[in-house]
Amino acid sequence: MFNINLKNFNIFTVLSILFLLGGIIHYLYWGSRYGVWYDIGIYSLTIVLIIPGIIGILLSLNKKEEED
Repeated sequence: MFNINLKNFNIFTVLSILFLLGGIIHYLYWGSRYGVWYDIGIYSLTIVLIIPGIIGILLSLNKKEEED
């Protein structure tokens, strides 16, 4: 399905990793700061950061098929 190749590591991969880490850090910070771990507001921003991070990492590291 996905052929991950670390030779394709580029600026888009770094940006995707930052999105993923930003979502995780935001969720942990907000939960520990305000003591609320199940608020829909936390989930809405966290999902907007984590999903593009995961998809971006998979797409940017995907091995590109050569067409003949």
